[in-house]
Amino acid sequence: MSCDFLALAQPGVQKLSPYVPGKPVDELARELNLDPRTIVKLASNENPLGPSPRVIEAIRAQLDELTRYPDGNGFLLKQKLAQRYEVGIEQVTLGNGSNDILELVARAYLAPGLNAVFSEHAFAVYPIATQAVGAQAKAVPAKQWGHDLDAMLAAIDTNTRVVFIANPNNPTGTWFGAEALERFLVAVPEHVLVVLDEAYIEYAADGELPDGLAFLNTHPNLLVSRTFSKAYGLAALRVGYAICSAQIADVLNRVRQPFNVNSIALAAACAALDDGEYLNRSRASNAAGMQQLEAGFSELGLEWIPSRGNFIAVDFGQDAAPINQALLRDGVIVRPVAGYGMPTFLRVSIGTETENARFLDVLRKVLGR
Repeated sequence: MSCDFLALAQPGVQKLSPYVPGKPVDELARELNLDPRTIVKLASNENPLGPSPRVIEAIRAQLDELTRYPDGNGFLLKQKLAQRYEVGIEQVTLGNGSNDILELVARAYLAPGLNAVFSEHAFAVYPIATQAVGAQAKAVPAKQWGHDLDAMLAAIDTNTRVVFIANPNNPTGTWFGAEALERFLVAVPEHVLVVLDEAYIEYAADGELPDGLAFLNTHPNLLVSRTFSKAYGLAALRVGYAICSAQIADVLNRVRQPFNVNSIALAAACAALDDGEYLNRSRASNAAGMQQLEAGFSELGLEWIPSRGNFIAVDFGQDAAPINQALLRDGVIVRPVAGYGMPTFLRVSIGTETENARFLDVLRKVLGR
């Protein structure tokens, strides 16, 4: 090929690396000739319980309608979310996963000459979405692996249009409280959109983390982003949502792709919202699994970052890549996070009790302890 199409891409895109997801089970099985049934995947922060029976029933009811386009407005799901969170239906925007919400924000509010502020060790999609539209990505050094909200405020300038903050943060699991969030929101200039990414909020115990939705009425420049991929167990269906002012939602809908959430995902999300028992089981399973992994790390003499998500970042005090490779050879998939500036860490999703035990047994063998 004589034409250099990378050179033709806009500068922000040229500097990006493709997002690297957790390694799929089938891929590892092919690479190492392993039986996929023996592989444990704790790499992608997925719900280990499997889908809710109500979700399966809702999906089956949709199968005869696969020749029809979905409701492009997602009315039933938006109505359920509006009722659940006591907001207007016009304040809800649906996305193809919460990643889609982040992309919509970038397309609507960022451009060359403008910038977005976010924390070091934050979700990789923040710089991807920002640089893909030609804006500057301003990563602020973290404080004890978490958001330094004061430093992030100082990084805001006249060209800042978006600030991405995550509570809890992925991949570190760190979090901040209601008082810190309120101080931050009060200080952010009104022309800056604050995107509060709460992808893991459902895993927190009551009152453990601030509910971003409680700040919407007093901070019209706030957008809260959430997902059904984690605690609700719908990662494969890609459905997320934003709740914000009606004006911001109107702007996002101007750039949102038509039919961005499919019919099966819409039906499944509606069913998931109605299944409180499943959500409670997800929380209980996650809490027990977190304790199991922390106890195992303590026994192995390892340090970790306390987490309020469904994952935990463990520090090996050395390059973690060889440890990750050794785990893979034994059929255990976790997530290396060197790309997040954490080369001595591996991020481990919380699995079932059996999956967690398998991981710890293999890790003990790998470390020779």
